[in-house]
Amino acid sequence: MDFFRLGRDPSGSRASEDPDRADTHSTANTAVEEDAAPDASGRKVRTGVGPAARSYLLEADLPPLDDPSPPGEWVPDLLGAGFHARTLPLPADEEGQVVATLVAYRPAEDPDALPGTPATATWAMLYLHGWNDYVHNVGLARRVAALGGAFYGLDLRKYGRSLRPHQSRGYVDSLSVYDDDLHAARDVIFDELGLGTDLVLGGHSTGGLTAALWAHRHPGALRGLVLNSPFISAGMPGFVGAATTPVIERIARTSPKTVVRVSPVDLYQRTLDGVAEGDDEVVPSDEAEDRFWTGWKPDRRWRMAPAGPVRFGWLAAILTGQRQVAGGLDISCPVLVLTSARSAQAVRWSPDLRFVDTVLDVAAIRSAALRLGPHVTLAAFDGAIHDVMLSAPKVRRNVYDELGRWVRAYVLR
Repeated sequence: MDFFRLGRDPSGSRASEDPDRADTHSTANTAVEEDAAPDASGRKVRTGVGPAARSYLLEADLPPLDDPSPPGEWVPDLLGAGFHARTLPLPADEEGQVVATLVAYRPAEDPDALPGTPATATWAMLYLHGWNDYVHNVGLARRVAALGGAFYGLDLRKYGRSLRPHQSRGYVDSLSVYDDDLHAARDVIFDELGLGTDLVLGGHSTGGLTAALWAHRHPGALRGLVLNSPFISAGMPGFVGAATTPVIERIARTSPKTVVRVSPVDLYQRTLDGVAEGDDEVVPSDEAEDRFWTGWKPDRRWRMAPAGPVRFGWLAAILTGQRQVAGGLDISCPVLVLTSARSAQAVRWSPDLRFVDTVLDVAAIRSAALRLGPHVTLAAFDGAIHDVMLSAPKVRRNVYDELGRWVRAYVLR
C-alpha cells in the first residue's frame, strides 16, 4: 500500500518537474492521468509515457483471475488446507455485478493448526485487508483459532478474490458502501455459529479505517475491534496536506475516476518480498527459513507492485473518513490499535526499512486513535513493519502475545 508519495517520481523529484509527463496535468502538488479505455478483456490499461504509466502497464501482464466460487457455496481456497472461500453476491453498482468473498479457516482440516487449538469456537473475528491487498495471512487465522475464535477474512468488493474484469480495482466513492459487504459476511457467520455470537472486527490500514467507521455506526454490534496500522490519519510525510485536500475533493466531484499519479516506488513491497539474492543483508541463522526473510509472496494479481490505480473519488472517500475520526468517534466496544514504534520516509531502499513502517506515520495513528472511543488500548512494537503481523519473527510473537492478552481480557467470557 505504498502509494503515499503523491506527485513524486522514483528519484524523489516532484512530478511537476518530470519531463515525461506530457500525458498528464498537475494540480498543486498532484498530477493526474485521465482514465484509459478498457482493452478487449475489459481490463483498464495505462498507456503513454512516464513512470506512472509504466507502472500501470504491469496490470495487463498479470495472469487471468481464477474462476470465482459459485455464489453461496464454500469451495477450497488458494491458501491451502483448512481454508475455504465463499462468494457473496451484492447489489450491483454503476460498473455492473458486485461481489465480496468470505474466507473461512477450519483448523480441524489444517495439519499445521497450532497445538491446543480448541475444537469449538466461542467467538469470531472478521478481518478486513488494506488497499491493494487481499486476505492471505495464514498465521493470523491460526492464532485466532488457537485463542478460541473462528477466523473469517473478507475480500472487499473489487479487491482480490472479489475483483472482476469489468471493475475499477478497489474503487468506491464512500466507505459506507462497504456496509453491504460486512453485513453479508456477518449474516454468513451468524448462520454458521449462531445469532449473537461474539464478533470481533479487525482491519489493516484502509481496512482499519473502514472497520472503525463501521463500529462507530453500529454501536453494540461488536465484542471488540482490532486495528492493525489503521489509516485513520493522513499523517505520512507530505502526503495530503491542507493545500491539496480541497483540490482532491474538487476533482473527485467532477472526475471521480481520474487516476492520481503516484510514485511507482514500492519500498514496502520490497520488505514483503524478503531478502533477494545479491542483497547485502545478514539473515539470522535461526530465522533463515522464516517467510519474513524468504518473502511472504502475496499473489501479484491481487497485490500489485507497484500498486494499481488510485482514483480521486476513492481518495476523497478516505479523507472524508479520516475527518470523521478527527472529529471524534464513539466506538462502544474495546479497541486494540497495533502499530510499529517508528515510521520512516524514504525514496531509496535501505535494509533498515525492514523494521519500520514505511507507509504511514505511526505517531499520527496513535494520536488519532485516542479519538476512536472511550476504551482504546495502544500497543507499539519496535521493529514492526506496516502490517505488524508480517514483521520479523520475534516482533510477530510480541504482536500475537499482545493480541492474546487483549482477547483474554476483553473478548472471552
